[in-house]
Amino acid sequence: MQKSELIEKILEENNGILRLEDALLAGISKTYALDFIKKSNYEQVARGIYLSPDAWEDGMYILQMRYKGAVFSHETALYLLEMADREPIQYTVTMKRGYNPANLTRQGVKVYTVKKEWYSLGMTQARTPMGHMVRIYDAERTLCDVFRGNSQIEVQDRQNAIREYAAKGKKDIPRLMEYAKIFKVEKIIKQYLEVLL
Repeated sequence: MQKSELIEKILEENNGILRLEDALLAGISKTYALDFIKKSNYEQVARGIYLSPDAWEDGMYILQMRYKGAVFSHETALYLLEMADREPIQYTVTMKRGYNPANLTRQGVKVYTVKKEWYSLGMTQARTPMGHMVRIYDAERTLCDVFRGNSQIEVQDRQNAIREYAAKGKKDIPRLMEYAKIFKVEKIIKQYLEVLL
């Protein structure tokens, strides 16, 4: 396979986004990749990440490409899980405790940190509105996150989220209660569920 075909394959897999790192991993030299980017009028959207002129920029996907440890959570996860009325004003992510969130915060991203043992609990994937797969927390974990004490989510958004969850055909109440116990929100979630179910 020729170098240009390899780059086209990477672009197809990433909906028009090319990471220099992916090109290098495919055995393409940095010089060749940068020359291809320049000749094709690609736009640099972040360090080492380039967007094809005919592709739409996907902020969520690019954020996760840049920050591998970021998992969409809280308001952003509610939106991707279709448990929110509106798109979030700013992205919300969760990182392992100990990570310095200064870069993300400067970009307007709301960052929560959790213990390392809680970080992967309920992690799954969802499709962004632009069609890319990103890491998020499942509905059960997200509900626990929004009801936790450090969450800054408005009461009506919490109520709407649990109402949407209760109306879903696909829900896992035992998992929700298991997570609720871990995150110490069992009592409040039980109160809501008793009313809604």
